[in-house]
Amino acid sequence: MTGLGTTQVLAAVAEGLGDWRKLAQPLVARYRVGGFAEGAAFVAAIADIAQAAGREPEVRVGGRFVEVSLCTVDEGGGRWITEGDLRLAREVSAAALRLGLDAAPRDVAQLELALDSADFERAGPFWAALLTGSPDHVVHGDVMDPDSRVPNVWFQRTDAHAVPRQRWHLDLWLAPEEAASRIEAAVAAGGTVVDAEHAPSYTVLADPEGNRVCVCTAEGRE
Repeated sequence: MTGLGTTQVLAAVAEGLGDWRKLAQPLVARYRVGGFAEGAAFVAAIADIAQAAGREPEVRVGGRFVEVSLCTVDEGGGRWITEGDLRLAREVSAAALRLGLDAAPRDVAQLELALDSADFERAGPFWAALLTGSPDHVVHGDVMDPDSRVPNVWFQRTDAHAVPRQRWHLDLWLAPEEAASRIEAAVAAGGTVVDAEHAPSYTVLADPEGNRVCVCTAEGRE
């Protein structure tokens, strides 16, 4: 299995995968449907495509949407986008077009939790056991639930420091074209921009009490 770099994935999106957006690990597309029955029919079409390709995408369906998440899991549990995922994405988009469904790329999102940690080798198994039921679900230093029930947890390496300094923060991954309007809305609701030096890769915001959150996109990453 050969995982693609972020720049390769973004190039593929720009060259014909306009329905899809790269988030933290997966490639994700969200489609609007007129109701659950229409969504279920689309899911059935995706199932046929995936079975023929020998793949198992993650699909969420509701009354007004179907969301498809694609990545390939390596032997160690790491999640990567591969050429096979890109091929499957093209086929899913073609099926959506045949069914007359509209993509909503601005609506995709992924939430990750970040914890400042001076000893993440010890902290990781605790959080894996608590959140996923097994201390073994630490993948490349991050906690990843193989069943995607809870957000990923990654550990921001830091020197030891005394509580009550903020140690947890959220990473909200968005489509690049959605990030600016979401930041604007958060600022209008009382937040502040703490650091935009690394935008569009990530922008640090703070709520009215100073708690920080990062708005992240795939742009500006390798």
